[in-house]
Amino acid sequence: MELSYKLETFEGPLDLLLHLIEKNKVNIYDIPIAEITDQYLDYVSHMEERSLDVVSEFLVMAATLLDIKARMLLPKEVNEEGEEEDPRAELVARLLEYKLYKYMSMEFRDMEVDADQVLYKTPTIPKEVAKYEQPVDLDKLLGDVTLTKLQSIFAAVMRRQQDKIDPVRSSFGTIKKEPVSLEEKLFSVMEYAKEHKTFSFRGLLERSRDKTEVVVTFLALLELMKVGRIRLTQEKLFDDMQIEALEPEDGKELPAIRVEEYG
Repeated sequence: MELSYKLETFEGPLDLLLHLIEKNKVNIYDIPIAEITDQYLDYVSHMEERSLDVVSEFLVMAATLLDIKARMLLPKEVNEEGEEEDPRAELVARLLEYKLYKYMSMEFRDMEVDADQVLYKTPTIPKEVAKYEQPVDLDKLLGDVTLTKLQSIFAAVMRRQQDKIDPVRSSFGTIKKEPVSLEEKLFSVMEYAKEHKTFSFRGLLERSRDKTEVVVTFLALLELMKVGRIRLTQEKLFDDMQIEALEPEDGKELPAIRVEEYG
C-alpha cells in the first residue's frame, strides 16, 4: 500500500519517526520496522533540504533503520543472561526519551503563551495611606483574652518554675531579696519591649526569679496593655501569646503609665 502524505518539516529524524509511528497508529514498543523504514526512506527521497548537516542526520537514521531491518531477518541474538535481544530496543529507548522532551517543550510553550495574557499592576497606594494604622481599640484588643487563657499560661509558667528547683539545694535555704515594686517592673518591662519590639508572653514570665516577681510582671503587662503601650496577639487557642511594643503616631504621645491604683 502506497503512503500518501504532505511533506512537512521535522526537527530531526526522531521527530519524523515519531510522526510515522503515530500516523500509522502502531505500538512504539513493537514497531513494524519494515513498513516504517519504507515510509521513512520515501520521505527522505523527497526532502528539499539543502543543508548537508540536516540531510546527514536523516541519512544516518536511514542507515540505522536498514541495519535493524536486516537484523530482524536474521536469527535473534541471545545476551549473557540467556534472553533474546530485540534489535529495535535501542531505537525504542531513544524515541521514548525524545517523546518525553518533546511533550515537555510543548507544555512550556503553552505556559509561555498563557503568561502573555497575565498583566501585573504596580501598587499606587500613597505612602501616607500605606503607613496608616488603625487606632488601638482596647475592647477589641482584649476581646479574645479571657481569664481562662491567662490562668492556663500562668499555671504553665509556675510549673516550669517548679521544675527548675534543685531538690538538694532547695533544702539549704534561700536569701530573699526585697520584693520588686510594680513601678520598677513597669519601666523594666517597657525597656525590654523597646529593645525587643516583639517577644513571647510566656518567655517574659519565665525570666522571673520567684512567684512574687511573676505576679508583679503579670500586673505590669496588664497595665501596659490597658493604657495602649503594648499589643498582645494569639494565633491559636492555648498558643503562646506575642507582645508587641506600640510606636507613637506622628505628633502624638503614648498614654502615660499610672501605678497609683495598684499601690
